[in-house]
Amino acid sequence: MGILEEARAGRITEEMETVCREEGVSPEFVRRGLVSGRIVIPVSPYRKTMPVGIGKGLRTKINASIGTSSDIVDVEMEVAKAREAEAAGADTLMELSTGGDFAEIRRRVIEATSLSVGSVPLYQAFIEAIRKHGAGVEMTEDDLFRATEQQARLGTNFMAIHTGINRLCLDRLHGQGGRFGGICSRGGAFMIAWMIHNNKENPLFKDFDYLVEILKEHEVTLSMGNGLRAGAICDSTDRAQIQELIINSELADRASRAGLQVIVEGPGHIPVDEIEANVRIMKRMSEERPFYMLGPLVTDIAPGYDHIVAAVGASLSSAYGADFICYVTPAEHLALPNVEDVRQGVITARIAAHIGDMIKNNDRGADLEMGRARRDMNWDRQFDLALDPDAARVIRQKRAPANSRVCTMCGDYCALKIIDENVGLKR
Repeated sequence: MGILEEARAGRITEEMETVCREEGVSPEFVRRGLVSGRIVIPVSPYRKTMPVGIGKGLRTKINASIGTSSDIVDVEMEVAKAREAEAAGADTLMELSTGGDFAEIRRRVIEATSLSVGSVPLYQAFIEAIRKHGAGVEMTEDDLFRATEQQARLGTNFMAIHTGINRLCLDRLHGQGGRFGGICSRGGAFMIAWMIHNNKENPLFKDFDYLVEILKEHEVTLSMGNGLRAGAICDSTDRAQIQELIINSELADRASRAGLQVIVEGPGHIPVDEIEANVRIMKRMSEERPFYMLGPLVTDIAPGYDHIVAAVGASLSSAYGADFICYVTPAEHLALPNVEDVRQGVITARIAAHIGDMIKNNDRGADLEMGRARRDMNWDRQFDLALDPDAARVIRQKRAPANSRVCTMCGDYCALKIIDENVGLKR
């Protein structure tokens, strides 16, 4: 019996108990969240992972995406990236390789982490068709479902599957005259090319019930892929994106009734003034299911700093109700991320998620403690509370003050020291 069926039967599983301890909520809160579809806990019958709860009333979670490319196939680097992402505090990992031996890379990555791991089976099926036939559009429907089952058996916990791109969505895309920034989703591009070349409906939409059977058999959480998300802010919240959301929300209802855990994915490039509307529309249409925000990037002109751009968008998204954030690294739009890029992406996204949780969940206890520790010039406590203690320690050690109570920014003229020595005002 799967975790959702256990919850519906009124039982509290070990995974639910772990999540409730981590989140500071009751087991019944988690169980009811699973039953309502507002919380998911990705699991797999093929591997034991550190359970993570994603959804309403819980801390905003961070996903780190890794994987090879057609230019760089370095399995050891991907293993190192997986370990670095976990060490930096990522909650989940997506293995999205497009080069090399897909099964071997995914096996190595899964063995290297205790995190829940996600994937996109369409990548493998389309690229294997290129290798075999010389063109991805020669992919068969059986190829796609076979890749899905193969990845599930490797212990994949959740899958981003592009179910919502159908002929109606393409009509919307053509009807609005295309896009200024093109199609940025790799999976979206693969599926659209396949549909147009073969003059067929998306098999993930057409044979959705069969897809659900495969995922349910292997207890994979379904993440409704956002293949028509905007790749430039000038295309945000257009008709094609909203049409795909409508389809995915309807399919999410069907999947949930069949016993699947479901996440709904959101758009990628959005100006700041449209973030709240996107989150609220997504939540309303999907019956408050966990919302996975991809970024979002709030300007298109900061390559090299897109992790910072995404942090702005992610903090607002989290505050308005997004539950799950896909990190962005400094290499976004420029190159395959390396290990340091992964670390920077995770830490930056964690900061953004916490900023959002301060609003969404009124989670300000750590900030209160940090304020007191700074007032008291208690450096050890400050490091304990820091999201990245090592970085903070290195900066202080490299520029150590003569007086260990203060820092070299103000030195002897530290405002906190002066008030402490002459006035007090502690609360």
